[in-house]
Amino acid sequence: MTGTFTTRQPALKAENIIAALSILGISVYLVLRYALDTGHEVYTLSVNAILSSAIANLYQGRFDFSIALVQLPLLAVLALGGIPLVYQLIIKLFRGDFGADLLAGLSIVTAVLLDEYLAGSLVVLMLSGGAALENYAVRKASSVLQALARRMPSVAHRKSEDKLTDITTEQVNIGDTLLILPHEICPVDGTVLEGSGTMDESYLTGEPYMMSKTAGSQVISGAINGDSALTIRADKRSVDSRYAKIMEVMRSSEQYRPNIRRLGDQLGAFYTPLTIACALTAWAMSGDVIRFLAVLVIATPCPLLIGIPVTIISSISLAAKREIIIKNPAILETIGTCRTAIFDKTGTLTYGRPSLTALIPEKNHDKLDVLKLTASLERYSKHPLSGAIIKAAEKSGLSLLSVTHIAELPGKGLIGIVSDKQVQITSRKNFIEKCPAFADSLPPITEGLECIVLIDGHYAATLQFRDEVRTDSSSFINHLRPSHLFNRVMLVSGDRESEVRYLADQVGIKHVYFGQSPEQKLELVRKETKAAKTVYLGDGINDAPSLTAATIGIAFGQNSDITGESADAVIMNSSLLNVDELFHIGARMRKIALQSAVGGMLLSLIGMGFAGFGYLAPVAGAVIQEIIDVLAVLNALRAAIPPKTLSDF
Repeated sequence: MTGTFTTRQPALKAENIIAALSILGISVYLVLRYALDTGHEVYTLSVNAILSSAIANLYQGRFDFSIALVQLPLLAVLALGGIPLVYQLIIKLFRGDFGADLLAGLSIVTAVLLDEYLAGSLVVLMLSGGAALENYAVRKASSVLQALARRMPSVAHRKSEDKLTDITTEQVNIGDTLLILPHEICPVDGTVLEGSGTMDESYLTGEPYMMSKTAGSQVISGAINGDSALTIRADKRSVDSRYAKIMEVMRSSEQYRPNIRRLGDQLGAFYTPLTIACALTAWAMSGDVIRFLAVLVIATPCPLLIGIPVTIISSISLAAKREIIIKNPAILETIGTCRTAIFDKTGTLTYGRPSLTALIPEKNHDKLDVLKLTASLERYSKHPLSGAIIKAAEKSGLSLLSVTHIAELPGKGLIGIVSDKQVQITSRKNFIEKCPAFADSLPPITEGLECIVLIDGHYAATLQFRDEVRTDSSSFINHLRPSHLFNRVMLVSGDRESEVRYLADQVGIKHVYFGQSPEQKLELVRKETKAAKTVYLGDGINDAPSLTAATIGIAFGQNSDITGESADAVIMNSSLLNVDELFHIGARMRKIALQSAVGGMLLSLIGMGFAGFGYLAPVAGAVIQEIIDVLAVLNALRAAIPPKTLSDF
């Protein structure tokens, strides 16, 4: 026996050295990998280190490992994962921020002081694992953004003399001449120089029809070209184009990581001291400091630290799928507490698409001829009145004429050649400034909107319009009080009293304010917000101050620059249905967040009881807490799954 033992001794020492070097190598590799990578390598480090330590402990009886070598992987985890966390907590403590994550830091410090390195490493594993799950949720929530990115072209065809050169969209400069081939996606905002055809802009505007394009027409990035090639002049660089701006807002909204955990802070305000009290009581009654650590470990509040942010991110994802861009995630927590709704008039409760109510021709012009010429030209305009004119021509059964060239200058109106006639559509003010002698020959000013038509430079007709009330405005307004507990609904507009009161009567709003300047709107919103939390809905053009002053500002994105920093949320397709869905997404987010947080806390409290009476060791408590965390996060991910219905009106 002695001889046999003697002959095997060198082999044991060799295996001992090899095993020790293997564990050391794993630790060094993971340390270097973590140091060189800014990703979630703490999670990888924690898993591998705990496994390495477990293997080392299994073989410690056979191989003469020192305690330092066995614990080396765990010490690496605590150094690289625990120290940064504790450092951040110390800074927060000096600032007077006693968040729920204080328990995690206290658990790590206590574990190190008691030489419970495995328990401390498991706490780091819980936090890093939760961060990895949160990162996964962010990637899932980014699916809409990724879909947008895939649609954005990376190459543009630049025309220079007789040459056609492919360049990246980043190389496109203002003034460049670009060729858009059939069925390609327009890379930048621009103006058509040559060619005629159609473009599908529904992905950007929500309008479900093809937009006709000819020389002088405006094109927007992200639109899909039809069957004909178009030559355009780049009016904006790719980074400044409409599509890129949508991407920018989407990216910023999804990168806005919900550090805003007001709900978690409220729950943590009593959970943290309760946990510490339970841990101290268990220690005092048993005299065993390990029980103090066990209670802290199982109480580590990952359902608060991770579950609530994941719920918010998932809700942002669901909203994006419904064409709702949430720029400020905090509104998901507060939208259910707003009690005053303030509406702008145009583009919110109305379609922002006026209908033609009267066409008054000059005595030498035929009414239908003027309508045909005007509609033929307006087909290439994106002005709010153009749709009403085209719709009126369609109702009259008129066939539209070809247009050879158009120009649309801001403040000057639309001008083009229609069947060899020069047709211009402008405002009464511009016409009178140019031809003051004709002021008395125009029809009297009436309620609503109007435009003047000139044919070959001569007055031809006056067109009068009234904005159409949305078909769902009345039902939406009337359901706000019973379904969403709004106590006060207001209509605030800069339009004339008759127009505003007409709309208010149609939709059922009693509190009406008309003739309001942007400054007056702002003062009114500030006053109402002092009295109760407010939601302001506007088109985002003249409403930026009011959108900012309200508790929550919601902009309708069809007619506004969605990159404005004033709105908290943007309804891309300008639908009241989506506004109601936003209310329900907020309420649903809060419900699921409470389920994850409160449910996780209750399970943790039960575990704390077992740990306090000595039935759970720190390591076992950490494992149970990890299971609780996974359940809480999985429940939080439900917020991204669309329910059967998100509206109730």
